[in-house]
Amino acid sequence: MKVYRMDRLLRVGILILIISMLSGCGWIGGKRESGNENTTNKTTEQKVDTYTGEKSREITYVYTARKELSLTFNGMGDKETMTKLLDELDKYGIKATFFLPGMRVAEEPDIANDIVARGHEIENNTLNQLDLTNLGYQQIYKEIKLSNEVIEKETGKRPKYVRSKSGDHSDDLLLITAQLGMKAVVSYNINPKDRDMKSAKEIGDYVKRYISRGGIITLNTDINPEVISSIQYIASAAKEIGYKLITLDELVENGGVRKPLEQIPGYDASKSNNDYEKADYELIYKVNTRKRHIALTFDDFGSDKTVTKILDILAKHDVKVTFFLRAKGVEDNPNLARAMVAEGHEVANHTYAHSVSTTITPEELQEDVVKAHQVITEAIQEQPVMLFRPPTGVIDDERAKAVAAVGYPVIAMYDVTTLDWDISNTADDIVNKIMEKTENGSVILLHMLDDIHTIEALPRVLDGLEDKGFTFVKMSELIKEQDS
Repeated sequence: MKVYRMDRLLRVGILILIISMLSGCGWIGGKRESGNENTTNKTTEQKVDTYTGEKSREITYVYTARKELSLTFNGMGDKETMTKLLDELDKYGIKATFFLPGMRVAEEPDIANDIVARGHEIENNTLNQLDLTNLGYQQIYKEIKLSNEVIEKETGKRPKYVRSKSGDHSDDLLLITAQLGMKAVVSYNINPKDRDMKSAKEIGDYVKRYISRGGIITLNTDINPEVISSIQYIASAAKEIGYKLITLDELVENGGVRKPLEQIPGYDASKSNNDYEKADYELIYKVNTRKRHIALTFDDFGSDKTVTKILDILAKHDVKVTFFLRAKGVEDNPNLARAMVAEGHEVANHTYAHSVSTTITPEELQEDVVKAHQVITEAIQEQPVMLFRPPTGVIDDERAKAVAAVGYPVIAMYDVTTLDWDISNTADDIVNKIMEKTENGSVILLHMLDDIHTIEALPRVLDGLEDKGFTFVKMSELIKEQDS
């Protein structure tokens, strides 16, 4: 065993030395190699100029409406651990992305090649997993470059992405990543914190709670052995809502890049306006129409699990609705708002902070509505439908004028409500109230909150109203039918 270890260390040393020489570098792991000071042929360090071009992308999550996310790993455990982990991923058909330290790849290339052979992706976790925040530009450059070269030499795969040990990064790392022709610096938005030695179920429960379209999960291969057993829970969480775990590069390729807010037409359709005393507004509770048309609307925001189930039920019934979005939730999960639009629904303004309008000043309400408009616009990459619904349905004349003055003259209320936000109201309660109250031109209010009975009631509501001859239309469409 000792002989094997010495052979391996010798091999690593030779490999890194060769790469260092080829790279013109006299540094290994941030320390300069010392030579004979008296020799006239001593190797001099080759200084790398600081890159002045455009910085690389920073990826925390990927902008997409697709039901996809990526499972990523940092570090490289021993052979037994890695084999068990890879077997577990194979068992559940998961393709993952491994951010590997170049030094570990040099030590045990057979592990890295097994990762590649099983269809996973290998990326750069720096050479030695050093704290890059304590290193200068030259040292960071060599950490990334040497790791790229080791990984490519041993596996034939050239890394496209880099992640530091902590996931944090500086402008230097963004510049260096671009300088080396790599795609992006990657962090994550779903971190179960397995370093805290959580159990497999705790890790899985965390992922289940925060799972999201375009999300990037991060775990470690060489710290907590429970990570291996957590794969079954992660796979189950994804399967439950129909999400697929794919490699990071595939996720990035399938996704998009959001345009800055100022480049989106309609981003400034809502602006603060202190001159609101004479502003006209219209409160719409229902629409007078002879047609058997009704609008189904949802308020607030929920988790991917809840909202995706609602979207799936609506898709199965081919029903389009209007979502009034609490923009703080949209800010935290823009992909979910984009998914609503991608599936043909319309989204509208339900404020940012969800404060009852009469508890704040008209000026504060204007600021909140404008902020919500901008957040929603940036998330969906287009102007939302210009309808506003006040939280809890409460608004007075002065605040209605204030809302109208910022660009939302149509205040969308409702005539059918079931108080479904109250968990004490059962699915039967929700269904019965809707069936009893709905008429031509009705606007039905439901909520997309977690842990209420709305999802259970929704298929019965859709079937029951369709059986009565009603047709669902989006609220903006229903409003156009006024008096038709």
